[in-house]
Parts: sequence; structure tokens; C-alpha cells
Amino acid sequence: MSILTDISENLQRGKAKVVKELVQQAIDEGVPAQQILDEGLLSGMSVVGEKFKNNEVFVPEVLVAARAMNMGAALLKPLLAESGMKASGRVCIGTVKGDLHDIGKNLVKMMMEGKGIEVIDLGTDVAPETFIKTAVEQDCQIIACSALLTTTMGIMGEVVKAAEAANIRDHVKIMVGGAPVTEAFCEQIGADCYTADAASAADAAVELCK
Repeated sequence: MSILTDISENLQRGKAKVVKELVQQAIDEGVPAQQILDEGLLSGMSVVGEKFKNNEVFVPEVLVAARAMNMGAALLKPLLAESGMKASGRVCIGTVKGDLHDIGKNLVKMMMEGKGIEVIDLGTDVAPETFIKTAVEQDCQIIACSALLTTTMGIMGEVVKAAEAANIRDHVKIMVGGAPVTEAFCEQIGADCYTADAASAADAAVELCK
């Protein structure tokens, strides 16, 4: 349907106002909300995600596309709730204690939302017990930790230990990422998944939620 293609293309260009108008138009024309989400918003966001992975677009473009997606999604939310649409998974994400960087975390959040995952954003400077408490109370499948400083990386290990202590390791996966983090570090602390960029993190989260 051409209107869904229009939504996808305008989203990729970051035209939030146009996206919002087109989404409303599609709703008025009786296009199912799920279809608008999948074939309009999410398909556009996944193109942006791929381009970001291949260095064809950069952080600013991703941010404006995500803003356009959020404006369109806001119109669909009540309709999706009525039809009982379930998110494909739930993740709590945050930058670990002592670390105040959030650009990477925000990108990962947007990419995950672009894949239809519900994300609970705990912000920055998040203590291990906060991650665990949120994962338990909100029934998350994944805890995603970000760190930008070598000095705060160790907190990720504490998050893994806290999850073990809370007996949730069998059903909650722990993802780690950030500039100083590596695959070797991920294995060393016993986390489940490390990805080098936001788009890969979103893909990995979809797999882990299955």
C-alpha cells in the first residue's frame, strides 16, 4: 500500500510531522494499526538501522527518524492496546552506576523499540539492585547495561552477580555494551551477550526474547 511506503520513506527522512499526518490518514482510511506499525513505522526504522550499521547514516539521522517513529507510534498505541497487541519482549536498559553517558544507551533503546520491543529506560548511574528490581517487577526478559568508562565496566559484573543472587539468571538475559566493553569482557563476567553497535544490539535482543 502506497501510504505505508510513504510513512516508511518519510520516517527514514526524519519528517516527524508528515509521518504523524500520514499515520492519522492511514488510521482514518481503516488500515489496521498493526499493519501501519509493521509496514510503515518499523519497516522504515529497520532501514535506518541497517544504514546505521553500514555507516551510511549517523547518530543525528537515527535520532530524527526515531522521533518521527515515536510520534507515529503515539497515535497507534491506544489502537494496538485495544487489539491486544503484545510487544515482542521487554527490556530494562540503563547506564551503570558511576557513569553518566547516555547517547549509546538511547540509541540502543530506539533501535530496540524500532524492532517492537518494549523498553524500560532506567537512565544513567543505575545501581545493580535497581536493574534486578526492575527486571523482576516488570517481568523483563533482558537487562541491558551500558558503560562508557573503563572504571565503571566492573559494575556490569556486579549486575550479573546480583541477578544470580536473585535467582533470575535462568530467565533473564544480560546484555552489555559500550565503548570499552568487549566480547572477552562479556564472557569474563558471565553476561549473555555483547554487541558492538546499537543496531546489532536490537537484533540480538529480538533473538534473546524468543
